[in-house]
Amino acid sequence: MTFDAHQLDEFVLVGAAVTFLAILAVRASTRAGLPSLLIYLLMGVALGESGFGINFEDAQLAHALGFAALAVILAEGGLTTSWSEARPAMPLGVSLATLGVAVSVTVVAVGSHFLLGLSWELAILLGAVTSPTDAAAVFSVLRAIPLPRRLVGSLEAESGLNDAPTVVLVTLVSSGALQEKSIAEMVGTVGFELAVGVLSGLLFGFGGAWILRRIALPASGLYPIAVLCLAFLAYGAAAAVHGSGFAAIYVAALVLGNSELPHRLASRSFAEGIAWLAQIGLFVMLGLLLSPGRITPEIVGLAVVAGLILTFVARPLSVLVSTVVQPMPWREYAFLSWAGLRGAVPIVLTTIALAADVDGAERLFDLVFVMVVIYTLLTGPTLPFVARWLGVALSSEPRGLEVEAAPLEKVAADLLQVTISPGSKMHGVEVGELRLPTGASVSLVIRGGRALVPEPRTALRTGDDLVVVTPRKQRESTEIRLRQVAVGGRLAAWLDE
Repeated sequence: MTFDAHQLDEFVLVGAAVTFLAILAVRASTRAGLPSLLIYLLMGVALGESGFGINFEDAQLAHALGFAALAVILAEGGLTTSWSEARPAMPLGVSLATLGVAVSVTVVAVGSHFLLGLSWELAILLGAVTSPTDAAAVFSVLRAIPLPRRLVGSLEAESGLNDAPTVVLVTLVSSGALQEKSIAEMVGTVGFELAVGVLSGLLFGFGGAWILRRIALPASGLYPIAVLCLAFLAYGAAAAVHGSGFAAIYVAALVLGNSELPHRLASRSFAEGIAWLAQIGLFVMLGLLLSPGRITPEIVGLAVVAGLILTFVARPLSVLVSTVVQPMPWREYAFLSWAGLRGAVPIVLTTIALAADVDGAERLFDLVFVMVVIYTLLTGPTLPFVARWLGVALSSEPRGLEVEAAPLEKVAADLLQVTISPGSKMHGVEVGELRLPTGASVSLVIRGGRALVPEPRTALRTGDDLVVVTPRKQRESTEIRLRQVAVGGRLAAWLDE
């Protein structure tokens, strides 16, 4: 089969139209409190064999493209995760991604075998593909809910790390290793692949950051591309030695995103845009892969029962066991149990079984697809209400600082751009009252489109953009001080004490 210029023109036309409609759909889904993945999935179904007639049944291609899209989404997740905020919750996040996944797989597999009559192979596959949470689904809803950092950090860490062990497990079961290897051998394989992935991520993360800090690229737009290339180098290197590429790319991106790199905010923004494109393409493709004619009442019934087991038994039990490493109040435990949204990840993982021609894989794909749609509709819109009902939603969450790291290489300093948002207690504070660390200073205030050179008695106002110059070694303490003033006003130092 050839792909000529005429076909390229048609592909560009349809692809651009679908992508633009998908971008517009984000606003509609946000207003409804739904993850946008549902609209993208339905767009794929509408374009498929029962709608516009696009026939797509290549499980191997879906498997490859799905993994590529997941890698991009994980890279964006790592780059945009603040290590200082995620670190306190990391033990719980790691526990949820490993111990929690093991508990969830076991509960769903046993329940599916005895209640739904699935073979042990399909039951374990169902447990494995539905156990990981999906970062894109979770945070498209949670962005609108102000939550304590420990909850957000736990969910971020879990969704970033739990893909790796489940991918290894699904691959092992789909290849027939269930009959050939003991449980100890399978656990050892999963542990080995995770260890290799983490080491690869650390190597390329720290090594890449060291290189980028010591070279001056001719254009700022090259830095975001270089950062993503380093993350994918970690993925490829880990996969080449049979390690977990997903663990590698997330860890590498986490290191790079929290390193002192030139144009760090630009790199994050670029990765976010690429991740949105990957999500749109991934969900539409998965919708195309579905054949609505195969969705029978039996499949819907199985999906409902399997979802009940996962949502009301497996997830709460896995969270309960995982919190042994980091106990929390029952209200936060209950919210974590309800916030385990499943998105594209379970559907993508079923393409592994489809590509391996596992007996019953097509039925498994249909079951998981229906289950994701039903329970995303159930849990997604109710998360804000549940957060408020449980009392875990914060009445107000101070906005973080958006910082563009424009490097001044010759003097080892950084320029920070800070916007004073509505409600910030920095309003009315004089420049001299900021009491920034030694060497840091406010060099410019942009107010109403006009630039002012501030004096110590210049009072700051809501809507002002500040240009702050800080020595690179003082950058973190400067940002911390600015946040303290934004929250506590001119008395922040005393209030903090």
